[in-house]
Amino acid sequence: MALKRKEYEKLVKPLQLELVSMARWLQHTGQRALVLLEGRDTAGKGGVIQAISEHLNPRQCRVVALPKPSDRESTQWYFQRYVAHLPAAGELVLMDRSWYNRAGVEHVMGFCTEQQYTTFLHQAPRFEHLLVEDGILLFKYWLTVDQKEQEARFAERHEDPLKGWKLSPVDLQSRTAYADYTRAREAMLQATHTEWAPWTLVDFNDQKRGRLTLIRDLLDRLPDVHLPSDEPDLPPLPGKLHKEKFGVLQPIRSYQLD
Repeated sequence: MALKRKEYEKLVKPLQLELVSMARWLQHTGQRALVLLEGRDTAGKGGVIQAISEHLNPRQCRVVALPKPSDRESTQWYFQRYVAHLPAAGELVLMDRSWYNRAGVEHVMGFCTEQQYTTFLHQAPRFEHLLVEDGILLFKYWLTVDQKEQEARFAERHEDPLKGWKLSPVDLQSRTAYADYTRAREAMLQATHTEWAPWTLVDFNDQKRGRLTLIRDLLDRLPDVHLPSDEPDLPPLPGKLHKEKFGVLQPIRSYQLD
């Protein structure tokens, strides 16, 4: 049974408070955290990223969603453009798709050669071992969704002008490649599910429940992140509070309700 919005909002708030504590812990300890969010089109990557980052300082929590590589980037070592976005001390980076594009959409849709794909599967675990060995806390999540639910979400995007930007030509082509993506995912897991950088699969047929599951798992895999609050006191101001005064310019007219 799908989770209702009111129930979801009641359950997600305490998790978001824990995320705030986690961010404070990262800042205090100088730890670096990197979360990769992968999955099929419409799985819900954007929604869970928003739920994680909503109440965090955007200077500390960065969302990375790289576009198609430029002509120059396409000639670089494949992992090179991702290195620039790795977290520094105290930062949390959420990647909305990552270097695993090569094992998924690039491979399935023929955007890379077979040699490039094979090289990626060989290099990815070694690259991630270097990251973990250097102290980065790396979490890899794959969001799962059945094709029936995926089709319903595609239809919603097609009909809603506010969501139309989410429906790309590649998305439309991928609709008929559901089984191909399954095979690509299994090959990717076989090659890159390692002791130092394991994958975690999360059911996102119910996106709200999926967000709660993923955030709870992420928090549970970190050490105790609770630190004493360092928020300063907020004493009352003396005297009468001021109203805005204007001289050179006046505010524009406020929005009028019908």
